[in-house]
Amino acid sequence: MADRLRLMQGNEACALAAAMAGVRFFAGYPITPSTEIAEQMSEMLPKIGGKFIQMEDEIASMAAIVGASLAGAKTMTATSGPGFSLKQENIGFASFTEIPCVVVNVQRTGPSTGLPTNTAQGDMMQAKYGSHGDIPAIALYPSTVPEIFDMTIKAINISEMLRQPVILLMDEIIAHMREKILVPTQEEVDKMLVSRPKPAKGLDKYLPYDASMGDVPPLAAYGEGYRFHVTGLYHDATGFPTSKPAEVDAKIRRIHRKVKNAVEDITFLRYDQMEDAEYAIISCGSTARSARRAVVLAREKGIKVGSLQIKTIWPFPEEKVGEVCSKVKKIIVPEMNMGQMVLEVERAAKGRCKVVPYNRVDGEPLTPEEILETLAKEVAW
Repeated sequence: MADRLRLMQGNEACALAAAMAGVRFFAGYPITPSTEIAEQMSEMLPKIGGKFIQMEDEIASMAAIVGASLAGAKTMTATSGPGFSLKQENIGFASFTEIPCVVVNVQRTGPSTGLPTNTAQGDMMQAKYGSHGDIPAIALYPSTVPEIFDMTIKAINISEMLRQPVILLMDEIIAHMREKILVPTQEEVDKMLVSRPKPAKGLDKYLPYDASMGDVPPLAAYGEGYRFHVTGLYHDATGFPTSKPAEVDAKIRRIHRKVKNAVEDITFLRYDQMEDAEYAIISCGSTARSARRAVVLAREKGIKVGSLQIKTIWPFPEEKVGEVCSKVKKIIVPEMNMGQMVLEVERAAKGRCKVVPYNRVDGEPLTPEEILETLAKEVAW
């Protein structure tokens, strides 16, 4: 076990987890602060029969992993804010055409070029609404290096299980932080893995979007002997374009339904000292670390505070957040943006408790003391 205990950077943990989870194709373009992921993948993949390619830009990188996934590979790319913006059209294409892939977005301070080496949490809404049209967004959000490893594997599994792109959001400070991690054996990882549904062998005709096969139809790979069509236009069971209202309606409802029906399996949360809490801090990413410390400091002062870390930011766990809102007097929502997750918390609260935002947008991490100070304004010490 000692030889599996590593001091590892967040980006390194992401790359290692992806390789161990079966990712065999990575296309990317260097961008701070995600570049180490590409560097690690460029070293690892050729040694294990995989392929790494540096594309000319982020648009092409996204297109490349979509194509490689259609050929049967587990695929991933990594970027940051400006690159994430460029990937959005092809993320929407992958969602609508139901092509598994994972997109890592290591967030930095924006907008525009912003502060490339500083941290932020400004892309949460973009992860859901960045692409036009109604696509069912899935986004996971770790707060520690061990969580990065674990949630990279979860992102890959969810993508394969649901035939859907999955976003892995990370904060710059977690991506570049080094923490102790016990790396599981390959055998242990293999037992966790999920593969995309495949069509039965010997089919005379394969329909890539056959809803009679369930909300997640089997996906053949190009080169396996099945000929099928993929288009960003609305399509019927054959994959060819359709404009029939009933088929258009059924398509968009099905891809949303498959995610909604899996919500219990893809929602990950962490509760700290919520059993008797009168106040709660709801947070995600690196801010959750500060929130947990703020809970400790508040408890030392006799204030019954708990913490809820949201690891699955999309689909937003509205029901679970609502349960917390119904049990406490007030909720603090600290985040490194101008207020994105707080909007979802307020919606889930439905007026059952006061929701207090705290925002930091100067590129510096949000500290436990800031959260405690915000809490102090709401509580009589």
